[in-house]
Amino acid sequence: MVVLLTHLIGNRKFFVFCEGRIIMEYNCGFIDGNKWFRYRAAAIIVEEGCVLFAGNEIEDYFYSIGGAVHMGETAETAVKREVLEETGVEYEIDYLAVIHENFFHDDKGSHKGMDCHEIAMYFMMKPRGTRELNSESYVMGVKETMHWIPVEDIHKYKAFPSFMKEYLQSGYSGIKHIITDERV
Repeated sequence: MVVLLTHLIGNRKFFVFCEGRIIMEYNCGFIDGNKWFRYRAAAIIVEEGCVLFAGNEIEDYFYSIGGAVHMGETAETAVKREVLEETGVEYEIDYLAVIHENFFHDDKGSHKGMDCHEIAMYFMMKPRGTRELNSESYVMGVKETMHWIPVEDIHKYKAFPSFMKEYLQSGYSGIKHIITDERV
């Protein structure tokens, strides 16, 4: 029997397995004073003209599916893991779509008062032909909710990354490098 315990401390996530093995996973990120950095892998999931975003009752916006890359983990492995954790279903990667350098100041979210710098690899996932999910994901102890937003209506929502609608409507199929600076 294998027992998995998880504990989140600061920006480190520890995984402890029974059967005499202890495995520790560290997120690729750090906090230094009021500065926060994270290396993130994220998914662009489009089904039937809608793109998938997540939300929760703590944050007042929608965000892309994904999360921190662990030390020693590839971005490809991380995005598949995050998609499964958040949606409850497996998606395959189609291609690396966007390398995103994101700068912002968090004035009311989970990193309130921090200057944030995030580097994210966005992967276009292969469509499954259905929007059916099996999500049981929690973030900061709060249930995450999944939202299929029509691509043409993204501008009506507070959704990040802010480049998503333009990118999806552009028909771009190579790797795009995008820098977003939303610091106040």
